[in-house]
Amino acid sequence: MSVRVRYFAAAKAALGRAGDDFDDLHDLGALEARLIASVPSAADVLARCTYLVGGVSTTDRATPLAAETTVDVLPPFAGG
Repeated sequence: MSVRVRYFAAAKAALGRAGDDFDDLHDLGALEARLIASVPSAADVLARCTYLVGGVSTTDRATPLAAETTVDVLPPFAGG
């Protein structure tokens, strides 16, 4: 199962890259744990993020990830 993950704004800066592809993630909690394991300093930013899973916004870390899903990691944005 391949999941494409794209990072934006502060998430991109905290992780030091624009995205990743993963083959073995079953939910957003597993994704967040993997990211924090790779860059522990990103934990605070990731805790505040909203995720778009297949275009649907969620903050529920139990959200399942289906094969060939795109996940966008979106920190809070200022402005209106």
